[in-house]
Parts: sequence; C-alpha cells; structure tokens
Amino acid sequence: MHLNYLGLLAILLLSSCAVQRERINGVSFVAHPEPVVAQNIKPVKEVNANYAAIMPFGFIRNTSDPQIHFNTERQWFGETAAGVAQYASELQKEGIKIMLKPQIWIWRGEYTGTLEMTTEADWLAFEESYSTFILSFAKQAEDLNIPMLCIGTELDKFVQARPAYWDKLITEIRAIYNGQLTYAANWDEYKRVPFWEQLDYIGVDAYFPISTQQTPQLAKAIAAWQPWLDQLELVSTKADRPVLFTEYGYRSWDHAGKEPWQSIRTDEGVNLEAQQVLLQALYDAVWDQEWFAGGFIWKWFVNHDYSGGTDNTMFTPQNKPAEMLIKEHYGTYKED
Repeated sequence: MHLNYLGLLAILLLSSCAVQRERINGVSFVAHPEPVVAQNIKPVKEVNANYAAIMPFGFIRNTSDPQIHFNTERQWFGETAAGVAQYASELQKEGIKIMLKPQIWIWRGEYTGTLEMTTEADWLAFEESYSTFILSFAKQAEDLNIPMLCIGTELDKFVQARPAYWDKLITEIRAIYNGQLTYAANWDEYKRVPFWEQLDYIGVDAYFPISTQQTPQLAKAIAAWQPWLDQLELVSTKADRPVLFTEYGYRSWDHAGKEPWQSIRTDEGVNLEAQQVLLQALYDAVWDQEWFAGGFIWKWFVNHDYSGGTDNTMFTPQNKPAEMLIKEHYGTYKED
C-alpha cells in the first residue's frame, strides 16, 4: 500500500510538471502567393511547433483613411479568406493548431499604432470597416474550428481613442466565435490596453530592448529581461490572464538586441550568433514563468528551402543556427 501510494504520488507529480511545461510553441506562418502543400508544413513540424499564426491582411491607404480593403483579387492568396481556409486545412492535417491573426497594412509600411481618424464621422466609418474585417474572420475561425483569434495587432491610438468600440467589438466576436481571444499589443503599448480582462491572453509583440552590444553576452541578456518580466507579471496578475508573445524574435545582424523591432535594411553586418544568443536569453528568462503561455517566432516563410540562410540579416530563423535552437527548445516543451 505504502509503495503503491508513493508510486501514485510520483506519477501525479510528474504529470503536474508535464502540464506546467506545456507551452504554445508557435511560428508566424507568412502569407504566400500560392497554396501550401504538405512539403511546406513539414519544416514547421520538424521544428517542434504546435501552433502557427495565419495572417490575412487588410490594406489602408494612409493613417487617417477609414476604409479597409481586404479579400481582393490583387492580394496574395495567403492574405485572403480562401488562403486562410487552405492554409488551415493543411496545418490541421499535421496536428498544428492555429491562431488566426488578421492584420492591417498601411501603404508604404507606416506603423499601424499611429492609425487615427481626424473626425467623428471618419472614426465611425473606420469602426464599421474594422468590424466588417474582423467579424468576417471571426466567423471563418469558428467555421474552421480554429482555437485562437487575435482581434487586432499594434493599434495603439485606435485602442486608446475608442475604448467603448472595443468593448462592443469583443462582445460581438464572442457571440459568433467560441475560441480563445487575444490582442497583439506592441511591447511599449500593452500596459495601456484597457480590455485584457475581456480576453483570454495578454498578447504582446515582444520586441523589448535587451542589449546594445554588437554580440550580446548570454548572462547579461538574461539579466536585462528582469525589469520587463516584472512589468509583464504585474499586468498579468492585475488582469488575471497569462501573457502570450504574439510575436517574438530577433534579426541575425549586429546589435540585434538594441532595437529589435527594426525591419529596415541597413549596413549592419550579418551576425548569426547575436540572433541565437538573444533567443536563448529569451527562452531562459521567460519560458518557465508561471504567468507565461508561449509565443510565435517572427517570421516563418512557406518555402523553407529558399528562406533565410547564413547570409540573411532578417528575422527568420530558417536555415540558420537559430532554427536548431528553436527546434531543441520547442521539443523540450512539446506535448506528449
């Protein structure tokens, strides 16, 4: 009896530890002009990802234009509702869960956080357009049995200026979609978002400044996370919601930890080690936090064999040492 009790207790403790170690190990699956096939999904599985973010797009002419254009013939296949359905089908066949993350692109790549209407009439028109955009994808997410929906990405001024609208939108989404909800706040925005308690996850695009060094030292990079961890935990505790990194990642170039959000092309040199060290520091500092749910690496392209590489300075970890690091890390937190 005594041995049986101890054995049962050990099993329960091990099971508890396994549950605690489960995380959303995601990739941001970038839209492509063509449908995907099993060969495109294989590298996602091989990196031990259990989630992929599918990202359809709506387009706006400038930061004060109230009209969102989406599902047009001029868009890439992967940016449309048809692309969402096809991508979801292929990913789900391989056991990959999905976060649907509809996003806005402003012509010339202006930052979406600056979207702000100049008149009440334009605000109302923009709200109507945004609701049409998001609710159409919420309905599709429900129809496709997609377990998570991101209701917006880096829309700081919109969120701050129109809180009542967001309350209403979330209610409307809940009426047609039964999955989990998040919002992708920028790293310097998430503390101002007023509706976290109405969602299931506190979504953060985690481009926190970590290091000004050309190639960071791992111990220093881990230590640099502590102030950010303290702030994230405070918001998580207040809202009683776990934190999800709706995007995280670093470019493979010099000084990658200084301004991790930078996507411009500059003369900074290729630095594969900087990308690898910064990812390792993020994993070591963040992934085991009790209030943390997981995250989605930015970016993962469909044509794996032709993406990234050792001469590439952009975000993707594909065909770089960082890819093997992610595979090893995600494998540690893989569900049985």
